[in-house]
Amino acid sequence: MKIKIYYIFALILFSAVSFAGAYLDFFHARSENDNVRIEWKTGEENNVKLFVIERRTPQGGFVEVTSISPKGNYSYYSYLDETAYKAQDVLFIYKLKIVDTNNQNTYSSEISVSHNISGVKRTWGSIKAMFR
Repeated sequence: MKIKIYYIFALILFSAVSFAGAYLDFFHARSENDNVRIEWKTGEENNVKLFVIERRTPQGGFVEVTSISPKGNYSYYSYLDETAYKAQDVLFIYKLKIVDTNNQNTYSSEISVSHNISGVKRTWGSIKAMFR
């Protein structure tokens, strides 16, 4: 009788743990020309409402870059961060916030990208920002 109770308890516990969120097969980023490419692939996506890409520099806190709607189980996602060149830093740290349908958040591990951009693009971006 005790074995059945433990088995049922383990089954309930496992169901609660795997009930919400997404299982990530991978999450990585790389410098791509003047931008940063962020990619991830999911396994199962259970009750996922939104994926939010967050970025920070070594000196700052995380800021939201964009949010992406889920596609469903076993999906590949790719996002091109075209705003990275506007910052003066060359090291960026990204993480993925996974928001479920109950507005509970789960976070991926942090990944860092050493980003090299052209001085011309950085200067032009600064000039455009002055006139906004």
